[in-house]
Amino acid sequence: MTWNEAIDSFRTYLILEKSLSTNSVEAYLNDIRKLGAYCEQRTPTLNPKEVSYDVLNEYISALKDTGVTPRTQARSISSIKSFFKYLLYDGAIGLNPANSLDAPKIGRTLPSVLSVEEIEAMINAVDLTKQEGQRNKAILETLYSCGLRVSELVNLKLSQINFRTGYIKIEGKGNKERIVPLGAKAKDEIRCYLKKDCDKMKKARGFEDILFLNKMGKSLSRVMIFNIIKETALRAGLNKVVSPHTFRHSFASHLVNGGADIRTVQDMLGHESILTTEIYTHLDNSYLRDTITNFHPRAKKSRK
Repeated sequence: MTWNEAIDSFRTYLILEKSLSTNSVEAYLNDIRKLGAYCEQRTPTLNPKEVSYDVLNEYISALKDTGVTPRTQARSISSIKSFFKYLLYDGAIGLNPANSLDAPKIGRTLPSVLSVEEIEAMINAVDLTKQEGQRNKAILETLYSCGLRVSELVNLKLSQINFRTGYIKIEGKGNKERIVPLGAKAKDEIRCYLKKDCDKMKKARGFEDILFLNKMGKSLSRVMIFNIIKETALRAGLNKVVSPHTFRHSFASHLVNGGADIRTVQDMLGHESILTTEIYTHLDNSYLRDTITNFHPRAKKSRK
């Protein structure tokens, strides 16, 4: 088995069995290609079946020497473990040489979030005199109302929105579907956009059901969404980096800080693991203090 054969087989597995997105598949394969290139440079005849733990450990050490971050190292190790786990599952190898690889510890960093006031400032900063103004306002309201990933937003279809019940059906990572409530403000702005712009626009073939369209009647790109948010943040006078994911973080953080059940937030975000969602349980000190004061039996003021 050559590296190219193993990688092609691994690609099929990731797409068909794991149902990963194109971006995720490419990230995995890119990590394995780098490993394959290292092994072939080290020993030209070294194929995936002959890779040992020592070889993998050497590769990880070499990776560290290039100055990559611990997070990148951890991602590479995760890809390598998945690759050899697949080869073992497929019967191509008898032992998994990656079992004992240790990933570096990564400090958990809190996501950047916007305050409710900053969200309001951005939405109010949208220039409604421009042709695309109402569309952009609806985009911001939808991102904040539903906590969508940018890929989910650009692929959002009209047929996925139930205005009567106030829910939208989202197709997330790995083609997993989830139902998310659509806030009243987002619903109003989407309806206004549909009435003002979308219904009058000539839609390109194949994009008739896409909600947010560009001037050509086609779906917006991820880059376009980033640019819309960047420009709006500047208009709002925000001196910080704001991205579509900042709205997703803000959505989750505001829900958790407001007392929402963490499992419910997990479902709405489409997180596979509750551990991913728990990062949003970072609460400001005043909220923690008030929670203790109001609910802990030993925190009440003493009667004197």
